[in-house]
Amino acid sequence: MSDKSNNIQRALKRARHYFFLNPYEDMAFTRCPKCDGKTKIRKHCLVIHIDPKHLFSLNKICRYCPNCDLIIVKQAELEGLLAAICEEYEPDIVGNEYFVFGTMDRKDWKEGQTGKISQQEGIKRSYPFKEVWKFEVRPGGWYPAKQARS
Repeated sequence: MSDKSNNIQRALKRARHYFFLNPYEDMAFTRCPKCDGKTKIRKHCLVIHIDPKHLFSLNKICRYCPNCDLIIVKQAELEGLLAAICEEYEPDIVGNEYFVFGTMDRKDWKEGQTGKISQQEGIKRSYPFKEVWKFEVRPGGWYPAKQARS
């Protein structure tokens, strides 16, 4: 097995949580889109990559479904926070493409904020998401029997 496939396998073993970046401004997902259970409000330390080579960690309040292990983050809120952070520290990357890579433990996040660990060490201590999910919202209302929700 090659080094690259070994690294991928190790990362998948460390993976935790499923993730949904909520693009809907009018949907808070107080109920899980997967299991319909009530979601909780939890803080998660998100690890975010911004093109070309910037890595941020952000301690953010998110919706969380403990049944599905699903973290739900509102896209508009996240982009607003990223824009504010980038304007202050890295103005040349405002508006660049980004993706939310995973999470890290709060103690590691705190050490990263105080400069006790390097960016490389922060990457090693982060946990990628198991999978990124997408959900489509179907507006409420009457639908013919053929289109009824199953």
